[in-house]
Amino acid sequence: MNSRLRNILAMVCLAISTAAAADVTFYEREGFAGESFSTDRQIGNFERFGFNDRASSVIVRSGRWEVCEDRRFRGHCVVLRPGEYPSLAAMGLNERVTSVKPIQRSARIAANRFAPDPIAAPKDNAVPQITFFEQEGFAGRSFKTQERVINFARQGFNDRASSAIVLNHRWEVCENAGFTGRCVVLRPGRYPSLAAMGLNDRISSVKEVLLDARIEDERYAPPPPPIYDSRRRNNERLYEADVTAVRAVVGTPDQRCWVEREQIAPERTAANIPAAIAGAVIGGVLGHQVGGGHGKDLATAAGAVAGGLLGANIGRGDTSAQTRDVQRCTNASSAGRPDYWDVSYVFRDQEHRVQMANPPGQTITVNERGEPRS
Repeated sequence: MNSRLRNILAMVCLAISTAAAADVTFYEREGFAGESFSTDRQIGNFERFGFNDRASSVIVRSGRWEVCEDRRFRGHCVVLRPGEYPSLAAMGLNERVTSVKPIQRSARIAANRFAPDPIAAPKDNAVPQITFFEQEGFAGRSFKTQERVINFARQGFNDRASSAIVLNHRWEVCENAGFTGRCVVLRPGRYPSLAAMGLNDRISSVKEVLLDARIEDERYAPPPPPIYDSRRRNNERLYEADVTAVRAVVGTPDQRCWVEREQIAPERTAANIPAAIAGAVIGGVLGHQVGGGHGKDLATAAGAVAGGLLGANIGRGDTSAQTRDVQRCTNASSAGRPDYWDVSYVFRDQEHRVQMANPPGQTITVNERGEPRS
């Protein structure tokens, strides 16, 4: 076999291995919602798959991919690295992707051809996981699983979950055992309260949703705040970084309103002055009898005022009271658990910030890049 033929075969093998290792999924809606379309090879025209000009978000699980607005990789094109792109609008390709192809590992790509940095994609060894908490705000007893659970009663956690944290992939939670009854799909993120989706203290089973499964929009729970997967990757080396600042972030005040019945004073004629004086005396006597010490003085004064008002009404004619309903509101500060802790730390003379579900100690564990690990 001559050298030229060997080179050609090597290039073919490289292309095949690159394509086989690559994996990309496009979603119809931003935030990885709606219908999806996955591929592990180049697509010259999305029309053949009914997904032309429909993609609004994308997840690249491996390899680098070039996505283009026209067929056969023409028009405006950008290169996507592994990671999650919750919106294609930032790169001018929202609902405009028509073709895609994997980029060989050895190919050199100019910096201006890359899309903005994505959210880090889950690593192969980052196992999907969901954790349920007994109380809202990730408090109380917890139950963690990395596989489907047909009946929570076997784990002693049936109808007890009030909040949840989802790491990697999607999970379907159901109110009855065996994945029956009302079910909701949870995307990766933090769910401080399951009440918003009508599942507080009602979850009895859970299972992971397959990567290529198409989920209707109405089956998803409301989009959650993102969550960072801080689990250790394989055998990566860990370090301790000094915490420099911690700030508890509490939710915005809630406005609480209620309705009160308010009395409207009737129209009055001139006050009956002699009766008012008599009423003040009587009222003062009654008040003095129920008071004691300083309380005696206060009760006396209150009785005098009340008696005076009562006496002043004598001889005024119609004294019937009228009422009306009045709504009153006040801002109630959040006195519960903080939503999260904003933490600053220094590693290798560089400052980092992270949002944590629980307050840290004097140090936090990080990897060699300064990324938090638990």
